[in-house]
Amino acid sequence: MLTTLEKIIFVLAALASLYGAGQVALRIGRIIGRGQGKVDWSVVPGRLLAVLLKTASFAPVFRTRPVASFFHGLVGWGFIYYLLINLGDVLEGFLPNFRFLGDGLLGDIYRLGGDLLSVGVLSGMIALAIRRFVLKPAALTAREDVFLLPEARAGIRRDSSIVAGFILIHVGSRFVGQSFRIAAHEPDAWQPAANALATLWAGCQPAALVFAEHVAFWLALGTILAFVPYFLYSKHIHLIMAPLNFLLKPQRRSIGELSKLDFEDESVEQFGVLRLEELGWEQIMDAYACIMCYRCQEVCPAYNTGKVLSPAALEINKRYYLNKEGARLAKGEASQQTLLEIAIPPEAVWACTACGACIDICPVGNEPMRDILDIRRALVLMENDFPDQLQTAFRGMERTANPWNIASAERLKWAQGLNVPTIEQNPEPDILWWVGCAPATDARAQKTARAFAQILHRAGVNFAVLGEAEQCTGDSARRAGNEYLFNELATANVETLNEIAPKRIVTTCPHCLHTLKNEYPAFGGNYQVVHHSQFILELLQQGKLHLSNTPSADGASALTFHDPCYLGRHNGIVDAPRQVLSAAQQAVVEMQDHGRKSMCCGAGGAQMWKEEEHGVQRVNAARFRQAVESGAKTLAVGCPFCLTMLSDAAREAQSEMAVLDIAEVVLKQLESQENIS
Repeated sequence: MLTTLEKIIFVLAALASLYGAGQVALRIGRIIGRGQGKVDWSVVPGRLLAVLLKTASFAPVFRTRPVASFFHGLVGWGFIYYLLINLGDVLEGFLPNFRFLGDGLLGDIYRLGGDLLSVGVLSGMIALAIRRFVLKPAALTAREDVFLLPEARAGIRRDSSIVAGFILIHVGSRFVGQSFRIAAHEPDAWQPAANALATLWAGCQPAALVFAEHVAFWLALGTILAFVPYFLYSKHIHLIMAPLNFLLKPQRRSIGELSKLDFEDESVEQFGVLRLEELGWEQIMDAYACIMCYRCQEVCPAYNTGKVLSPAALEINKRYYLNKEGARLAKGEASQQTLLEIAIPPEAVWACTACGACIDICPVGNEPMRDILDIRRALVLMENDFPDQLQTAFRGMERTANPWNIASAERLKWAQGLNVPTIEQNPEPDILWWVGCAPATDARAQKTARAFAQILHRAGVNFAVLGEAEQCTGDSARRAGNEYLFNELATANVETLNEIAPKRIVTTCPHCLHTLKNEYPAFGGNYQVVHHSQFILELLQQGKLHLSNTPSADGASALTFHDPCYLGRHNGIVDAPRQVLSAAQQAVVEMQDHGRKSMCCGAGGAQMWKEEEHGVQRVNAARFRQAVESGAKTLAVGCPFCLTMLSDAAREAQSEMAVLDIAEVVLKQLESQENIS
């Protein structure tokens, strides 16, 4: 098809394009290599198939925004197919009388796929362009009060325009070029859309059609050659980086698991992160994987209640800073500005509830929450710069091993009159109950502990508690950035638990569950840990507890469940609480956001111990409103922090909705049955 001159020009252009792209790729590789840590290649074989399926299906994209995701899928699936189409077109252009994949059934199916997917790509891209540039939904941008680099605010729209234009020209030219070929030769039943378009050129001269086909070839393939070097600067690079993100991310027990800092290594001069190159290599790669879809921002409880935190803005700022200053990093030089200057302001850092919603929803596997918590580590450990209110909690954990600053001698006062054995009194329990600081010290949470103790007694469970030997797990210290304090608490707790060697641990606090189960292994503590909802379900299934599933005496049978972030999202425990509540109540209704997509109560990330950053609404008030809108009479929770926050919200709203822990709901039903019998 191509003349000799055209072939020479194409080869030279291709070499120039590949050289330019290669230089950019090398720079990006060096930049990512500046990050901390090393790639663990051993994880690749076990992930490869799952990543291929995830990439081919675009499954992560479809978790939200179904209509926009469908159009994105059309573009994505077509673009993957176009890797084959572009190869075929180049071969056909260079080889005389060559028909890619032949004229048999295989070639027919190939051309049918190209025809249909070309229409799909063009339809999808036009729809997405209208959405972004005409409809301009708020979900595709950040509020003006959110920090975005000037080049980012201007660049996002420009880069989206360039990408959209490239796709339309590339795919559109190829599609139209096929119609020219059909008009010049003969109809092709396996290309129905191009066939229909070819009827428009029925009266054209063959020479004109051949010329038009050449023009279409150069527009289709020429745009590829021109776009490839720019491709690596644009958000389009997510086509490469997203699969790599899923393939190479460090293995984690949960999305909230953080890395251990080595305070005994005297060569370490910096704890935490203040500059881009101090991030992990995978955190730098996140910036290149980001598709600027703002899904993380859309589910962020801080952003949705008017705070200046946008996890999307954090990743976008990182990307544009790397595009602008990456050459310096690639040469091994230090970045000239801190992340607080170029990516995220301090107010936004301290607004994060560490709920993990941004990580869970990201369609390309980014982890902006991890960046924020690493920045907190540096602010606390290196700069001694953190909200004053956290000082009280830190002091309590340092002096009395709990943020409430309650003496260890008072840790079992909640159990008076309930015959709760300590590990000294019962050294061989089937279950070690990790009570947690809140149930041991907070008046409201103590009701949960008392209810659960009575459930255990009714079921005849052989259990024990640590009593005065129990300390805070350190969750709040770690999420607040005080890694040294967490290290001390974790080390002491692991030593205690390893000496006891419990068969199983049960806890009513998801934060304790997460820390014991997912973060203590790094300190030498490996335990089987379950949430009390899981354990109650076991007791029901074993016939040790019996619930009649009858309406409660006061008629408040309609109930909704708030999934704690560190239960549902961080540890995937969503079914057990609902099964228990369904056994105890006649009607369980869901809130707008539930399961892994549950909205945070506002207490996580050490927010329990400080005032919220300025916004238009408190996070707990926003979440409680969803509970009220469900129409339920009772709000069940499975976390002492959630219990406190949502009880406060109910009181402030002057609502009659009862806020109860799962254990309280179950005990209430057991007592009701006993009264009836």
